[in-house]
Amino acid sequence: MNLFCVGLSHHTANVEMRERFAAGAGAERTLRTAGCAEALVLATCNRVEVYGASERRVSTDEIAQSLLQHSEASNHGHNNALPFYRYEAEKCIQHLFRVASGLDSMVVGETEILGQTKRAYQCARASGAVGPWLHRLFQRAFRVAKQVRTHTEITRGSVSVGSVAVDLAQKIFGELDDCKVLVLGAGETSERTARALISRGVTDLRVSNRSIDRGQELAQRVGGKAVPFDEWPQQCREIDILITSTSSEAPLLSRANLEPTLANRIDRPLFIIDIAVPRDVDPAVNDIEGVYLYDIDALRSVAEQSLAVRRQQIASAEAIIAEHVSDFLAKISNELNRVSCLTGHERVADDSLHASQL
Repeated sequence: MNLFCVGLSHHTANVEMRERFAAGAGAERTLRTAGCAEALVLATCNRVEVYGASERRVSTDEIAQSLLQHSEASNHGHNNALPFYRYEAEKCIQHLFRVASGLDSMVVGETEILGQTKRAYQCARASGAVGPWLHRLFQRAFRVAKQVRTHTEITRGSVSVGSVAVDLAQKIFGELDDCKVLVLGAGETSERTARALISRGVTDLRVSNRSIDRGQELAQRVGGKAVPFDEWPQQCREIDILITSTSSEAPLLSRANLEPTLANRIDRPLFIIDIAVPRDVDPAVNDIEGVYLYDIDALRSVAEQSLAVRRQQIASAEAIIAEHVSDFLAKISNELNRVSCLTGHERVADDSLHASQL
């Protein structure tokens, strides 16, 4: 059985490219049709990765085409020069362990990626796309991530995209006490961002979400005010900062619908930080006078400044990962040797028996 990873990340592709391949529901089923015995898609604001197990080599182009069928990219064409990376066997195992531990993130040491990886695993497992090989691989990855966080200080400093976004807002405005802020979205990233804003002195925090109940729940948890989703565009007349992180597949804010809202806004800049992928804000919004738009890629330089605090911890984390990679490889090698000696009926029983032992 071949373990592999094919993907795009903030290291190799800009946000426009990543959002084109942010595959929706059904991608794992298509990947299995393309030749993957098992498949899992990990799609976050900074990466789109496919983890697979297959008897034959499934080409990178086959993976890309499968993602295209379930993303907005199908309307934009496809060529063979896409910046996909590919890791096989040991390199795939090492890469996943680094991803789950936060070492491959734009914000090194960030904690959101582990939760995102667990949710991707749970969804793929529930759909039947994850079998014994990816099950073992991801369960080990979760153990590795926990050990890295327990035995190193890799999470010191700004360790989430949301906290970096707030760092940027503070660089722009200085003190945030008098700023009116709207957070659009009520997911995990939005909650982390909202809490970071409160910790930096924001007292006027508004939350809007398509599900009004979730928006109200988040506003209550962070001491903010819930805004009905159909009213949030009007908030742009009076807020200073808009931080948006929704799961919308199309931009929610464009130059056409924002410009009229800002018509009577005099000498007051509007700063927009779009940390969604696909993006919530059309890039043309940045052309409006007095509007300053930052997307997920623009946060990179801010994130790099906080990396110095944790750089000395990376070597310790890498040592933990290397030890687990070696141990995991030894165990699956033994498992493959054992399985190769079994009949088909015995293999089914053996997979069930050993599924949790790696």
